[in-house]
Amino acid sequence: DRVVLSLKNALRTQRLQSENETLRQTIQSEQQMLGNSDLMEQVRTTISKVAPTEVAVLITGDNGTGKELVARQLHVQSKRCEQPFLAVNCAAIPADLAESELFGHEKGAFTGAQNARAGAFELADGGTLFLDEIGDMPLEMQAKLLRALQEGVVQRLGSQTTTDVDVRVLAATNQDLEAMVQEKTFREDLYY
Repeated sequence: DRVVLSLKNALRTQRLQSENETLRQTIQSEQQMLGNSDLMEQVRTTISKVAPTEVAVLITGDNGTGKELVARQLHVQSKRCEQPFLAVNCAAIPADLAESELFGHEKGAFTGAQNARAGAFELADGGTLFLDEIGDMPLEMQAKLLRALQEGVVQRLGSQTTTDVDVRVLAATNQDLEAMVQEKTFREDLYY
């Protein structure tokens, strides 16, 4: 009975691994960037060079040009590809909820906080966090984001302790961040 059970478990495990690999290849093929122009080849080459590194990346371009697709390719081709990829649209988060969304909160930290909740940084730990439309992030949140990037720690709203996080951050915007730095609407130290 034990031998039969072990063989069934081994076959089940092998089947699940095969299905997992098939699904991974399907997802990757669906996320392929289309086009054969010289510019697209330059984008693919740049992705293949940058993906294996651990550097933070800023992706710029007009709306609808595939910034999130580039971010996903950077993740898929990175050493973190087996870990989470979490996309956060900074423009869609109300300013008063941005800190909670990114860093989490403890029970009772604010009205309506019925339970403790992990933020995007904790949820993406070990993987990649994609901050879409980072140019729309409120200025006060930019300082907290900078600290998380520099120190690799986050502090939930209402908590006295910090949590170490290992997250590669990719960001995207359709805005001119250099002009925003000059206008003092985007932090220069975060930009660099």
